[in-house]
Amino acid sequence: MLRRPPRSTLDRSSAASDVYKRQGYFLLFESMLDTVLYARDKYLGKDGLMLPDRVSLHMVGLEDSKYIAEKFGFWDNVYDVKMSSLKRVALSEPLVEKVPKKNIITSECKFFELDLYKARIEDLTFAHKYQLRLKVSDTVHALACWFDAEFTRLQKKQKLSTSPYKTLTHWRQTIFYLGRPIAGTKGNVISGSVAVKRAEENFRELDIKLSFHYRDDKEDANYIQLYKLR
Repeated sequence: MLRRPPRSTLDRSSAASDVYKRQGYFLLFESMLDTVLYARDKYLGKDGLMLPDRVSLHMVGLEDSKYIAEKFGFWDNVYDVKMSSLKRVALSEPLVEKVPKKNIITSECKFFELDLYKARIEDLTFAHKYQLRLKVSDTVHALACWFDAEFTRLQKKQKLSTSPYKTLTHWRQTIFYLGRPIAGTKGNVISGSVAVKRAEENFRELDIKLSFHYRDDKEDANYIQLYKLR
């Protein structure tokens, strides 16, 4: 990392590189990436470097019946009192946690990518499609997401990955539990879309909308679920 000049003398021509660690959970949480784009536009010189310069979001489907039973099934009977409304609230908040590889039962899908030399603030609000192919016949209880950050302008390209297949980082993975788990068949595809925007009431939070579509002889799923990452 280059040593920064005094703030009073810092201008576009003086910044030879923009080195940062400003990714939030799910890449976009707390609007941290917004500050990177602001710094790029204000300070990065014409031939300066963005490090990293590309970021992407990825997802897989999980079987997680044990967690569903322990953390969400509890609300169906709390000392003989039905509190299912709180279960819906709990399901709307993604969990940031390590994903065991043994729980992954689908292919991986990259559903969002940014070139940070060209990206605009508006690009951080998006809706993109996804497809996940089942590796086994089993029930998908959740989708797990993570980000990769790539350093493509270095002489030796590097990648920081927060994938569950890689060494654990403090970002871990972001898990979205389904209100209606999908029982699928090996080889079939779960499809849908991911829509993300900054929350109106708190710019640090994210409003996320996932749609789920799956059909076979035994299952017919077609619904939308709303989440808030905070």
